[in-house]
Amino acid sequence: MNDVVVFSGSAHLELADRICTHLGVTRSPAEIKRFSNDCLQAQLLANCRQRDVYIVQPLVPPTQEHLMELLLMIDAARGASAAQITAVMPHYAYARSDKKDASRISLGGRLVADLIATAGCHRVLTMALHAPQVHGFFSTPVDHLTAIGVLADHFRGTDLSGSVVVSPDLGNAKVATQFARLLGLPVAAGSKQRVADDRVVIDAIVGDVAGRRAIVLDDEIATGGSMVELIDRLHEAGATEAAIVCTHGLFAGKAVERLRGHPFVTEVVTTDTVPPPDDWPELTVRSVSALFAEAISRIHHGRSISSLFEGVDPTHAPPQPRLPFDTLP
Repeated sequence: MNDVVVFSGSAHLELADRICTHLGVTRSPAEIKRFSNDCLQAQLLANCRQRDVYIVQPLVPPTQEHLMELLLMIDAARGASAAQITAVMPHYAYARSDKKDASRISLGGRLVADLIATAGCHRVLTMALHAPQVHGFFSTPVDHLTAIGVLADHFRGTDLSGSVVVSPDLGNAKVATQFARLLGLPVAAGSKQRVADDRVVIDAIVGDVAGRRAIVLDDEIATGGSMVELIDRLHEAGATEAAIVCTHGLFAGKAVERLRGHPFVTEVVTTDTVPPPDDWPELTVRSVSALFAEAISRIHHGRSISSLFEGVDPTHAPPQPRLPFDTLP
């Protein structure tokens, strides 16, 4: 890995350091300066010439600041004659702006993808995009990882009798089905209609949840409004309790207050794609740093990324207990 250089913006230095630990490299320093007119400047403080550069930067609040940091760091790496530049974005915030569902509305997901490519990025490494079509917004190659194997590991070895995996909506049902297959559980889903950014209406639960413990799987939790609405419907449908599982735990606004004190919620499990809140010690955070490190190693050495989905995505291979990193080609 001598030709690999890993930088990080200010969004999530802890995750970048964990990735570097698994890779056996040291995170290279970078400096972000702010001028008196509020403009940013990025400087990479390590040699990039003809090297494989990875810039770790999830798009988390303040999202626009962190996006601009990423663009400037990509531009700096291009100007420093990097052989290949990969943007490692564990959370791609603009994936929710993926369709024209109102008059004269912007498609932020595609615009940000274009900005990243224009800045000089050769490849994108991300996880759990909000919608599959966002992958097609990028003109550069995209390696799209999933965290459901890491999240399933949390439940393996525990008593899952009488449990059911629940998707918050029908659009997420495919991923929920993959997650349920890993745990050998049935699946249910909510019928959801979004009426505002932080408000949804769930008018039905599709599937049998009566007398069962619900394991609710979502890709992202922002304000928690959708999740609370779903939990209330599950309670009305006869579910006994709920464990909440998500890849991107943003927990913005009143999310911590809503979920932490909810009497129906027994635990909340997320990953470290975004920094966890400081005021929630009971939150369980599973790290995806080893998965990103393995992906980076495979990209650098020209090895298959699809092998990382064996045992997770049934379209690649049947479910297995865990990812056998040490035995894959």
